[in-house]
Amino acid sequence: MSAVQPFTAFNFAVEINRGDEARPLVGAAFSECDGLEMTMEIKTLREGGANDRQIRLNGPASFGQLTLKRGMTPNFDLWHWFQDSVSNPRLRAEAEVVLYAADGQTVCASFQLSRCVPIKLKAPALNARDGQIAVEELQVAYETLRFNGEHP
Repeated sequence: MSAVQPFTAFNFAVEINRGDEARPLVGAAFSECDGLEMTMEIKTLREGGANDRQIRLNGPASFGQLTLKRGMTPNFDLWHWFQDSVSNPRLRAEAEVVLYAADGQTVCASFQLSRCVPIKLKAPALNARDGQIAVEELQVAYETLRFNGEHP
């Protein structure tokens, strides 16, 4: 019988790929990731004469905004992506957030985000003591979210 690995949220990786390049767009490490969410609007109907119940129908789904905070990166790729998206509003990227087990290598689950566009990119306060390029916050809107759990 295999041991059940606890679900942890502290060990994750984010990869963003524009599709027009073979390598991932982001080589950054972030300390915080938030906004992996789906919401479904529910339509409520009342049937005449049935005062003791309601009929609930699934409505359209909506998705959150991915927020990545306090990142470090060796290049300016995120800034270029944002500028390219301003120049070409149809430009989209694909993203994946991967959750790892405590060993840092075993994939526990992943989230695929499609047709992503950057909506906020914030630089931190500049400090001469730090040697890498930092990103205070990156917000990304996405059109769909797919969860892949139970990885072997």
